[in-house]
Amino acid sequence: MTRLTEFTSYEDARKHYSKDRLWELFDGTRERFNIAHECIDRHVDGDNVALRVAHADGHDEVISFEEISRRSSQIAHFLTAKGIGKGDRVAVMIDPSLAFYCALFGVIKAGAVAVPMFSLFGPDGIRLRVGDCKPEVFFTNAEKAPEAIEGGAQNVIVVDRDFLEGLNDLPGTFDWQTSGADLAVLQYTSGTTRALPAAVQHSHQSIVTLMVAALYATGIRPGDRFFCPSSPAWGHGLWHGTLAPLAMGVSTGTFSGRFDPVRLLKALQDFRITNLTAAATHYRMMRNSGEAESYSYSFDKLSFTGEPIDSETAHYVERVFGTKVRSMYGTTEIGVIIANYPGADDLEVRDGAMGKAVPGVEVEVQRADGSQADPGETGELMVRKRGEWFPTKDLGRVDEDGYFYHGGRADDVIISAGWTIGAVEVEDAVLSHPAVAECGVIGAPDAVRGLVVKAYIILKAEETDGLVEDIQNHVRARLARHEYPRQIEFVSELPKTPAGKVNRKILRDQEAKKFEAAE
Repeated sequence: MTRLTEFTSYEDARKHYSKDRLWELFDGTRERFNIAHECIDRHVDGDNVALRVAHADGHDEVISFEEISRRSSQIAHFLTAKGIGKGDRVAVMIDPSLAFYCALFGVIKAGAVAVPMFSLFGPDGIRLRVGDCKPEVFFTNAEKAPEAIEGGAQNVIVVDRDFLEGLNDLPGTFDWQTSGADLAVLQYTSGTTRALPAAVQHSHQSIVTLMVAALYATGIRPGDRFFCPSSPAWGHGLWHGTLAPLAMGVSTGTFSGRFDPVRLLKALQDFRITNLTAAATHYRMMRNSGEAESYSYSFDKLSFTGEPIDSETAHYVERVFGTKVRSMYGTTEIGVIIANYPGADDLEVRDGAMGKAVPGVEVEVQRADGSQADPGETGELMVRKRGEWFPTKDLGRVDEDGYFYHGGRADDVIISAGWTIGAVEVEDAVLSHPAVAECGVIGAPDAVRGLVVKAYIILKAEETDGLVEDIQNHVRARLARHEYPRQIEFVSELPKTPAGKVNRKILRDQEAKKFEAAE
Protein backbone atom coordinates (compact mmCIF):
# COMPACT_ATOMS: atom_id res chain seq x y z
CA MET A 1 0.00 0.00 0.00
CA THR A 2 1.23 3.50 -0.83
CA ARG A 3 2.47 5.38 2.25
CA LEU A 4 1.14 8.80 3.16
CA THR A 5 4.61 10.25 2.58
CA GLU A 6 4.22 9.51 -1.14
CA PHE A 7 1.23 11.84 -1.53
CA THR A 8 1.75 15.59 -1.81
CA SER A 9 -1.53 17.13 -3.00
CA TYR A 10 -4.30 18.59 -0.85
CA GLU A 11 -6.86 16.37 -2.58
CA ASP A 12 -4.85 13.24 -1.77
CA ALA A 13 -4.49 14.37 1.86
CA ARG A 14 -8.26 14.53 2.21
CA LYS A 15 -8.79 11.28 0.31
CA HIS A 16 -6.15 8.96 1.77
CA TYR A 17 -5.54 10.14 5.34
CA SER A 18 -6.51 7.94 8.29
CA LYS A 19 -5.13 7.48 11.80
CA ASP A 20 -4.27 3.85 11.06
CA ARG A 21 -2.16 4.89 8.07
CA LEU A 22 -0.06 7.13 10.31
CA TRP A 23 1.10 4.03 12.19
CA GLU A 24 2.41 2.57 8.92
CA LEU A 25 5.17 5.20 9.02
CA PHE A 26 6.67 3.62 12.17
CA ASP A 27 8.24 0.36 13.34
CA GLY A 28 6.53 0.20 16.71
CA THR A 29 3.10 -0.79 17.95
CA ARG A 30 0.98 0.60 20.75
CA GLU A 31 2.31 -2.18 22.99
CA ARG A 32 6.01 -1.55 22.21
CA PHE A 33 7.07 1.91 21.07
CA ASN A 34 9.92 4.31 21.78
CA ILE A 35 10.53 7.77 20.29
CA ALA A 36 14.33 7.37 20.36
CA HIS A 37 14.12 4.20 18.30
CA GLU A 38 11.72 5.72 15.79
CA CYS A 39 13.69 8.97 15.42
CA ILE A 40 17.27 7.72 15.67
CA ASP A 41 18.08 4.01 15.97
CA ARG A 42 16.24 2.79 12.89
CA HIS A 43 18.05 5.29 10.64
CA VAL A 44 21.67 4.50 11.52
CA ASP A 45 22.67 2.69 8.31
CA GLY A 46 25.57 4.38 6.53
CA ASP A 47 26.71 7.89 7.36
CA ASN A 48 23.26 9.47 7.28
CA VAL A 49 23.27 13.00 8.68
CA ALA A 50 20.67 13.54 11.39
CA LEU A 51 21.37 17.15 12.33
CA ARG A 52 23.18 20.23 11.11
CA VAL A 53 23.60 22.85 13.81
CA ALA A 54 24.54 26.42 12.91
CA HIS A 55 26.26 27.91 15.96
CA ALA A 56 26.16 31.65 16.55
CA ASP A 57 29.97 31.78 16.75
CA GLY A 58 30.19 30.73 13.10
CA HIS A 59 31.04 27.05 13.31
CA ASP A 60 28.81 24.27 12.00
CA GLU A 61 28.17 20.95 13.73
CA VAL A 62 27.16 17.95 11.63
CA ILE A 63 25.86 14.98 13.62
CA SER A 64 25.07 11.51 12.28
CA PHE A 65 22.23 9.21 13.29
CA GLU A 66 24.86 6.64 14.26
CA GLU A 67 26.63 8.89 16.76
CA ILE A 68 23.41 10.01 18.45
CA SER A 69 22.22 6.39 18.60
CA ARG A 70 25.44 5.13 20.18
CA ARG A 71 25.95 7.95 22.66
CA SER A 72 22.29 8.17 23.68
CA SER A 73 22.39 4.43 24.43
CA GLN A 74 25.41 5.02 26.65
CA ILE A 75 23.56 7.80 28.49
CA ALA A 76 20.58 5.45 28.93
CA HIS A 77 22.91 2.89 30.54
CA PHE A 78 24.40 5.65 32.70
CA LEU A 79 20.94 6.66 33.93
CA THR A 80 19.70 3.14 34.63
CA ALA A 81 22.86 2.46 36.64
CA LYS A 82 21.80 5.40 38.82
CA GLY A 83 18.36 3.86 39.30
CA ILE A 84 16.64 6.24 36.89
CA GLY A 85 13.84 4.55 35.02
CA LYS A 86 10.25 4.64 33.85
CA GLY A 87 8.41 7.75 34.91
CA ASP A 88 11.39 9.56 36.49
CA ARG A 89 11.85 13.13 35.32
CA VAL A 90 15.18 14.25 33.87
CA ALA A 91 15.65 17.90 32.94
CA VAL A 92 17.70 18.76 29.83
CA MET A 93 18.83 22.40 29.75
CA ILE A 94 21.44 22.54 26.98
CA ASP A 95 21.67 24.54 23.77
CA PRO A 96 21.24 22.53 20.52
CA SER A 97 24.39 20.43 20.13
CA LEU A 98 25.58 16.83 20.19
CA ALA A 99 25.28 16.96 23.99
CA PHE A 100 21.64 18.06 23.87
CA TYR A 101 20.45 15.42 21.41
CA CYS A 102 22.35 12.56 23.07
CA ALA A 103 20.98 13.56 26.47
CA LEU A 104 17.42 13.97 25.20
CA PHE A 105 17.26 10.63 23.41
CA GLY A 106 19.21 8.88 26.18
CA VAL A 107 16.57 9.90 28.71
CA ILE A 108 13.80 8.71 26.42
CA LYS A 109 15.52 5.36 25.76
CA ALA A 110 15.89 4.76 29.48
CA GLY A 111 12.11 5.06 29.83
CA ALA A 112 12.44 8.23 31.86
CA VAL A 113 10.62 11.48 31.05
CA ALA A 114 12.65 14.18 29.31
CA VAL A 115 11.92 17.74 30.45
CA PRO A 116 13.46 20.21 27.96
CA MET A 117 14.19 23.60 29.52
CA PHE A 118 15.05 26.84 27.76
CA SER A 119 18.73 27.64 28.25
CA LEU A 120 18.00 31.32 28.95
CA PHE A 121 15.98 30.61 32.08
CA GLY A 122 17.35 32.31 35.18
CA PRO A 123 17.29 30.80 38.68
CA ASP A 124 13.68 31.85 39.32
CA GLY A 125 12.44 30.30 36.07
CA ILE A 126 14.37 27.12 36.87
CA ARG A 127 13.04 27.03 40.43
CA LEU A 128 9.41 27.17 39.28
CA ARG A 129 9.84 24.23 36.92
CA VAL A 130 12.08 22.16 39.18
CA GLY A 131 9.60 22.61 42.00
CA ASP A 132 6.82 21.41 39.74
CA CYS A 133 8.34 18.40 37.94
CA LYS A 134 11.02 17.45 40.56
CA PRO A 135 13.65 16.01 38.19
CA GLU A 136 15.86 13.23 39.55
CA VAL A 137 18.73 14.45 37.34
CA PHE A 138 19.38 17.86 35.78
CA PHE A 139 21.51 17.76 32.61
CA THR A 140 23.03 21.11 31.62
CA ASN A 141 26.26 22.78 30.51
CA ALA A 142 29.07 24.27 32.58
CA GLU A 143 27.81 27.83 32.18
CA LYS A 144 24.29 27.11 33.43
CA ALA A 145 25.18 24.64 36.19
CA PRO A 146 25.56 27.32 38.94
CA GLU A 147 22.16 28.83 38.05
CA ALA A 148 20.56 25.38 38.05
CA ILE A 149 21.91 24.75 41.52
CA GLU A 150 20.76 28.20 42.67
CA GLY A 151 17.34 27.36 41.23
CA GLY A 152 17.08 24.27 43.44
CA ALA A 153 18.04 21.56 40.96
CA GLN A 154 19.46 18.35 42.43
CA ASN A 155 21.99 15.98 40.83
CA VAL A 156 23.18 18.59 38.33
CA ILE A 157 25.35 16.94 35.67
CA VAL A 158 27.35 18.83 33.05
CA VAL A 159 27.03 17.08 29.68
CA ASP A 160 29.95 18.00 27.44
CA ARG A 161 32.47 16.23 25.23
CA ASP A 162 34.44 14.98 28.26
CA PHE A 163 31.28 13.54 29.83
CA LEU A 164 30.31 11.78 26.61
CA GLU A 165 33.81 10.38 26.10
CA GLY A 166 33.76 9.14 29.67
CA LEU A 167 30.86 6.83 28.79
CA ASN A 168 32.67 5.10 25.90
CA ASP A 169 33.08 1.85 27.84
CA LEU A 170 29.31 1.47 28.11
CA PRO A 171 27.37 -0.46 25.42
CA GLY A 172 26.42 1.45 22.29
CA THR A 173 22.95 -0.14 22.13
CA PHE A 174 20.14 -0.21 24.65
CA ASP A 175 17.18 -2.57 25.00
CA TRP A 176 14.43 -0.07 25.70
CA GLN A 177 11.19 -1.23 27.30
CA THR A 178 8.41 1.28 26.73
CA SER A 179 4.90 1.23 25.33
CA GLY A 180 3.18 3.84 23.25
CA ALA A 181 1.16 5.05 26.23
CA ASP A 182 4.19 5.58 28.49
CA LEU A 183 5.10 9.20 29.21
CA ALA A 184 8.12 10.37 27.19
CA VAL A 185 8.29 14.18 27.35
CA LEU A 186 7.04 16.78 29.81
CA GLN A 187 7.10 20.13 28.07
CA TYR A 188 6.32 23.50 29.57
CA THR A 189 4.58 25.94 27.28
CA SER A 190 6.36 29.21 26.59
CA GLY A 191 4.08 31.22 28.82
CA THR A 192 0.54 31.67 30.12
CA THR A 193 -1.29 34.02 32.45
CA ARG A 194 -0.27 31.83 35.39
CA ALA A 195 3.03 32.19 37.27
CA LEU A 196 4.03 28.71 36.09
CA PRO A 197 3.30 27.86 32.44
CA ALA A 198 1.38 24.68 31.81
CA ALA A 199 3.26 21.41 31.57
CA VAL A 200 2.01 19.31 28.67
CA GLN A 201 2.47 15.56 28.87
CA HIS A 202 3.49 13.69 25.72
CA SER A 203 3.52 9.91 25.48
CA HIS A 204 5.79 8.01 23.11
CA GLN A 205 2.95 7.52 20.64
CA SER A 206 2.34 11.29 20.54
CA ILE A 207 4.81 11.30 17.68
CA VAL A 208 2.34 9.30 15.58
CA THR A 209 -0.24 12.09 15.84
CA LEU A 210 2.56 14.59 15.20
CA MET A 211 2.88 13.20 11.69
CA VAL A 212 -0.32 15.04 10.74
CA ALA A 213 1.54 18.32 11.22
CA ALA A 214 4.69 16.97 9.59
CA LEU A 215 2.85 15.85 6.47
CA TYR A 216 0.47 18.77 6.03
CA ALA A 217 1.76 21.79 8.01
CA THR A 218 5.50 21.64 7.32
CA GLY A 219 5.19 19.32 4.32
CA ILE A 220 8.12 17.06 5.29
CA ARG A 221 8.89 14.28 2.85
CA PRO A 222 11.84 11.87 2.49
CA GLY A 223 14.65 13.61 0.64
CA ASP A 224 14.05 17.04 2.18
CA ARG A 225 16.88 18.98 3.81
CA PHE A 226 14.92 20.46 6.70
CA PHE A 227 15.68 23.33 9.08
CA CYS A 228 13.97 24.98 12.06
CA PRO A 229 15.75 27.79 13.95
CA SER A 230 13.37 27.63 16.93
CA SER A 231 14.77 26.29 20.20
CA PRO A 232 13.98 22.60 20.88
CA ALA A 233 13.07 23.66 24.41
CA TRP A 234 9.71 24.70 22.95
CA GLY A 235 7.05 22.80 21.04
CA HIS A 236 7.80 24.13 17.56
CA GLY A 237 11.53 23.50 17.79
CA LEU A 238 11.29 20.08 19.45
CA TRP A 239 8.29 18.40 17.85
CA HIS A 240 8.04 20.07 14.45
CA GLY A 241 11.70 20.98 14.00
CA THR A 242 13.40 17.92 15.49
CA LEU A 243 11.33 14.82 16.19
CA ALA A 244 9.05 14.96 13.13
CA PRO A 245 11.77 15.07 10.45
CA LEU A 246 14.02 12.59 12.29
CA ALA A 247 11.13 10.12 12.55
CA MET A 248 11.04 10.10 8.74
CA GLY A 249 14.81 9.73 8.49
CA VAL A 250 15.00 13.30 7.17
CA SER A 251 18.06 15.40 7.95
CA THR A 252 17.13 18.46 9.99
CA GLY A 253 18.96 21.48 11.32
CA THR A 254 18.71 24.28 13.84
CA PHE A 255 20.38 27.36 15.28
CA SER A 256 22.35 27.42 18.54
CA GLY A 257 23.25 30.49 20.57
CA ARG A 258 22.26 34.13 20.34
CA PHE A 259 20.14 34.51 17.23
CA ASP A 260 21.68 36.33 14.26
CA PRO A 261 19.60 36.52 11.07
CA VAL A 262 22.66 36.89 8.82
CA ARG A 263 24.27 33.80 10.39
CA LEU A 264 21.01 31.97 9.72
CA LEU A 265 20.94 33.09 6.08
CA LYS A 266 24.46 31.77 5.55
CA ALA A 267 23.54 28.43 7.12
CA LEU A 268 20.46 28.09 4.93
CA GLN A 269 22.67 28.62 1.90
CA ASP A 270 25.56 26.41 3.02
CA PHE A 271 23.33 23.54 4.16
CA ARG A 272 21.31 23.77 0.91
CA ILE A 273 18.07 23.69 2.92
CA THR A 274 14.98 22.81 0.87
CA ASN A 275 12.32 23.00 3.59
CA LEU A 276 12.32 25.71 6.28
CA THR A 277 9.87 26.18 9.14
CA ALA A 278 10.33 29.21 11.39
CA ALA A 279 8.56 31.82 13.48
CA ALA A 280 7.13 34.78 11.62
CA THR A 281 9.64 37.02 13.34
CA HIS A 282 12.56 34.98 11.94
CA TYR A 283 11.41 35.89 8.45
CA ARG A 284 11.01 39.56 9.43
CA MET A 285 14.48 39.65 10.94
CA MET A 286 16.03 38.05 7.86
CA ARG A 287 14.29 40.62 5.69
CA ASN A 288 15.25 43.55 7.93
CA SER A 289 18.90 42.44 8.04
CA GLY A 290 19.31 43.79 4.50
CA GLU A 291 21.44 40.75 3.65
CA ALA A 292 18.89 38.19 2.45
CA GLU A 293 19.54 38.94 -1.21
CA SER A 294 23.28 38.36 -0.76
CA TYR A 295 22.85 34.58 -0.50
CA SER A 296 21.46 31.83 -2.72
CA TYR A 297 18.81 29.32 -1.67
CA SER A 298 17.40 25.89 -2.52
CA PHE A 299 13.93 26.20 -1.00
CA ASP A 300 10.94 24.17 -2.16
CA LYS A 301 8.78 24.64 0.94
CA LEU A 302 8.51 27.36 3.60
CA SER A 303 6.20 27.55 6.63
CA PHE A 304 5.77 29.78 9.65
CA THR A 305 4.02 29.76 13.00
CA GLY A 306 3.67 31.68 16.25
CA GLU A 307 1.80 34.74 14.96
CA PRO A 308 0.48 36.16 11.67
CA ILE A 309 3.10 37.32 9.20
CA ASP A 310 2.74 40.79 7.72
CA SER A 311 1.97 40.93 4.01
CA GLU A 312 5.07 42.97 3.15
CA THR A 313 7.36 40.33 4.65
CA ALA A 314 5.39 37.51 3.04
CA HIS A 315 5.75 39.10 -0.40
CA TYR A 316 9.45 39.78 0.19
CA VAL A 317 10.07 36.16 1.22
CA GLU A 318 8.32 34.87 -1.89
CA ARG A 319 10.43 37.11 -4.12
CA VAL A 320 13.80 36.40 -2.49
CA PHE A 321 13.35 32.78 -1.42
CA GLY A 322 11.43 31.74 -4.52
CA THR A 323 8.30 30.27 -2.96
CA LYS A 324 5.36 31.33 -0.80
CA VAL A 325 5.64 31.01 2.98
CA ARG A 326 2.69 29.02 4.33
CA SER A 327 1.04 29.33 7.73
CA MET A 328 0.58 26.58 10.31
CA TYR A 329 -1.59 27.15 13.38
CA GLY A 330 -1.98 25.29 16.66
CA THR A 331 -0.86 25.21 20.28
CA THR A 332 1.32 22.95 22.42
CA GLU A 333 -1.80 21.59 24.09
CA ILE A 334 -3.88 20.79 21.00
CA GLY A 335 -1.25 20.40 18.28
CA VAL A 336 -1.50 21.79 14.76
CA ILE A 337 -5.08 22.09 13.54
CA ILE A 338 -4.90 24.46 10.54
CA ALA A 339 -2.29 24.53 7.78
CA ASN A 340 -1.56 25.65 4.23
CA TYR A 341 -0.17 22.29 3.07
CA PRO A 342 3.38 23.08 1.84
CA GLY A 343 4.16 21.12 -1.31
CA ALA A 344 0.51 20.88 -2.34
CA ASP A 345 0.25 22.59 -5.71
CA ASP A 346 -3.54 22.24 -5.78
CA LEU A 347 -4.20 24.45 -2.74
CA GLU A 348 -4.27 28.21 -3.21
CA VAL A 349 -2.31 30.19 -0.59
CA ARG A 350 -4.51 33.17 0.20
CA ASP A 351 -2.98 36.33 1.63
CA GLY A 352 -3.52 36.52 5.38
CA ALA A 353 -5.12 33.09 5.66
CA MET A 354 -3.88 30.41 8.06
CA GLY A 355 -5.12 27.77 5.64
CA LYS A 356 -7.59 24.95 6.08
CA ALA A 357 -8.12 22.33 8.78
CA VAL A 358 -5.69 19.41 8.67
CA PRO A 359 -7.10 15.94 7.92
CA GLY A 360 -8.92 14.26 10.79
CA VAL A 361 -9.47 17.54 12.68
CA GLU A 362 -12.72 19.50 12.97
CA VAL A 363 -12.30 23.25 13.53
CA GLU A 364 -15.10 25.77 13.93
CA VAL A 365 -15.53 29.47 14.66
CA GLN A 366 -18.08 29.90 17.42
CA ARG A 367 -19.98 32.75 19.02
CA ALA A 368 -19.93 33.31 22.79
CA ASP A 369 -23.11 31.21 23.14
CA GLY A 370 -21.46 28.22 21.45
CA SER A 371 -23.32 28.52 18.14
CA GLN A 372 -21.42 28.37 14.86
CA ALA A 373 -20.44 31.76 13.45
CA ASP A 374 -21.32 32.68 9.90
CA PRO A 375 -18.61 32.95 7.23
CA GLY A 376 -16.71 36.21 7.76
CA GLU A 377 -17.95 36.59 11.34
CA THR A 378 -15.30 36.78 14.07
CA GLY A 379 -15.60 34.38 16.98
CA GLU A 380 -13.46 32.01 19.01
CA LEU A 381 -11.58 29.25 17.21
CA MET A 382 -12.68 25.89 18.62
CA VAL A 383 -11.42 22.38 17.91
CA ARG A 384 -13.38 19.17 18.45
CA LYS A 385 -11.56 16.69 20.68
CA ARG A 386 -13.01 13.48 22.09
CA GLY A 387 -16.49 14.56 21.12
CA GLU A 388 -16.33 17.98 22.78
CA TRP A 389 -15.41 21.47 21.62
CA PHE A 390 -12.07 22.66 23.03
CA PRO A 391 -11.25 26.40 23.15
CA THR A 392 -8.04 27.65 21.54
CA LYS A 393 -8.40 31.04 23.31
CA ASP A 394 -7.81 32.69 19.94
CA LEU A 395 -10.23 34.66 17.84
CA GLY A 396 -10.71 34.05 14.15
CA ARG A 397 -13.03 33.84 11.19
CA VAL A 398 -13.55 31.47 8.28
CA ASP A 399 -14.52 32.32 4.71
CA GLU A 400 -17.00 30.51 2.52
CA ASP A 401 -14.26 28.29 1.06
CA GLY A 402 -13.07 27.00 4.44
CA TYR A 403 -9.97 29.20 4.82
CA PHE A 404 -9.37 30.33 8.41
CA TYR A 405 -8.03 33.75 9.44
CA HIS A 406 -6.50 34.66 12.79
CA GLY A 407 -8.26 37.38 14.81
CA GLY A 408 -5.90 37.87 17.74
CA ARG A 409 -5.68 36.50 21.26
CA ALA A 410 -8.75 36.09 23.39
CA ASP A 411 -6.89 36.76 26.64
CA ASP A 412 -3.98 38.79 27.92
CA VAL A 413 -1.03 36.71 26.80
CA ILE A 414 1.57 38.43 24.64
CA ILE A 415 2.87 36.84 21.42
CA SER A 416 6.29 38.39 20.83
CA ALA A 417 8.61 37.05 18.13
CA GLY A 418 6.76 33.74 18.33
CA TRP A 419 7.08 33.45 22.14
CA THR A 420 3.98 33.27 24.32
CA ILE A 421 4.56 35.49 27.36
CA GLY A 422 2.28 35.90 30.37
CA ALA A 423 1.55 39.52 31.29
CA VAL A 424 0.85 38.60 34.92
CA GLU A 425 4.13 36.68 35.21
CA VAL A 426 6.10 39.68 33.96
CA GLU A 427 4.15 42.01 36.23
CA ASP A 428 5.03 39.88 39.24
CA ALA A 429 8.72 40.05 38.35
CA VAL A 430 8.61 43.83 37.84
CA LEU A 431 6.74 44.33 41.10
CA SER A 432 9.46 42.45 42.97
CA HIS A 433 11.86 45.32 42.19
CA PRO A 434 12.23 47.54 45.28
CA ALA A 435 11.57 50.77 43.36
CA VAL A 436 8.23 49.65 41.85
CA ALA A 437 4.86 50.41 43.45
CA GLU A 438 2.43 49.31 40.73
CA CYS A 439 2.76 47.84 37.27
CA GLY A 440 0.72 46.95 34.19
CA VAL A 441 2.19 44.87 31.36
CA ILE A 442 0.91 44.57 27.79
CA GLY A 443 2.14 43.73 24.32
CA ALA A 444 2.95 46.90 22.39
CA PRO A 445 2.97 46.77 18.55
CA ASP A 446 6.43 46.39 17.00
CA ALA A 447 7.41 46.29 13.34
CA VAL A 448 9.85 43.38 13.77
CA ARG A 449 8.55 41.25 16.63
CA GLY A 450 4.84 41.78 16.15
CA LEU A 451 4.54 42.75 19.80
CA VAL A 452 7.08 43.58 22.49
CA VAL A 453 6.60 43.49 26.23
CA LYS A 454 5.88 46.96 27.60
CA ALA A 455 5.60 47.78 31.29
CA TYR A 456 3.75 50.81 32.65
CA ILE A 457 5.21 51.47 36.11
CA ILE A 458 4.29 53.62 39.08
CA LEU A 459 7.39 54.21 41.17
CA LYS A 460 7.62 54.47 44.94
CA ALA A 461 9.92 57.48 44.58
CA GLU A 462 11.31 59.64 41.80
CA GLU A 463 13.05 58.09 38.80
CA THR A 464 16.83 57.74 39.09
CA ASP A 465 19.49 57.37 36.41
CA GLY A 466 19.80 53.84 35.05
CA LEU A 467 16.54 52.66 36.60
CA VAL A 468 15.03 51.41 33.33
CA GLU A 469 18.01 49.17 32.65
CA ASP A 470 18.10 48.04 36.28
CA ILE A 471 14.45 46.94 36.16
CA GLN A 472 15.02 45.15 32.84
CA ASN A 473 18.01 43.26 34.26
CA HIS A 474 15.99 42.46 37.38
CA VAL A 475 13.31 40.77 35.27
CA ARG A 476 15.89 39.00 33.08
CA ALA A 477 17.37 37.40 36.19
CA ARG A 478 13.99 36.02 37.29
CA LEU A 479 12.28 34.95 34.10
CA ALA A 480 13.42 33.68 30.72
CA ARG A 481 15.70 36.23 29.10
CA HIS A 482 13.20 37.01 26.32
CA GLU A 483 10.41 37.96 28.74
CA TYR A 484 11.82 41.24 30.06
CA PRO A 485 10.02 44.52 29.18
CA ARG A 486 11.76 46.02 26.16
CA GLN A 487 9.77 49.19 26.72
CA ILE A 488 9.16 50.86 30.08
CA GLU A 489 7.04 53.93 30.70
CA PHE A 490 6.83 55.55 34.14
CA VAL A 491 3.32 56.87 34.88
CA SER A 492 1.51 58.46 37.80
CA GLU A 493 -1.57 56.24 37.56
CA LEU A 494 -2.88 53.14 35.80
CA PRO A 495 -6.38 52.55 34.34
CA LYS A 496 -8.35 50.15 36.51
CA THR A 497 -11.42 47.96 36.10
CA PRO A 498 -14.34 48.29 38.57
CA ALA A 499 -12.81 45.37 40.45
CA GLY A 500 -9.58 47.32 40.89
CA LYS A 501 -7.51 45.35 38.39
CA VAL A 502 -5.25 47.01 35.82
CA ASN A 503 -7.27 47.49 32.63
CA ARG A 504 -4.83 46.19 30.05
CA LYS A 505 -7.28 46.72 27.20
CA ILE A 506 -7.10 50.49 27.65
CA LEU A 507 -3.30 50.30 27.65
CA ARG A 508 -3.28 48.12 24.54
CA ASP A 509 -5.68 50.43 22.72
CA GLN A 510 -3.60 53.54 23.40
CA GLU A 511 -0.43 51.77 22.23
CA ALA A 512 -2.17 50.68 19.03
CA LYS A 513 -3.18 54.31 18.33
CA LYS A 514 0.41 55.48 18.89
CA PHE A 515 1.70 52.84 16.50
CA GLU A 516 -0.82 53.71 13.80
CA ALA A 517 -0.04 57.42 14.11
CA ALA A 518 3.68 56.77 13.74
CA GLU A 519 3.33 54.74 10.53
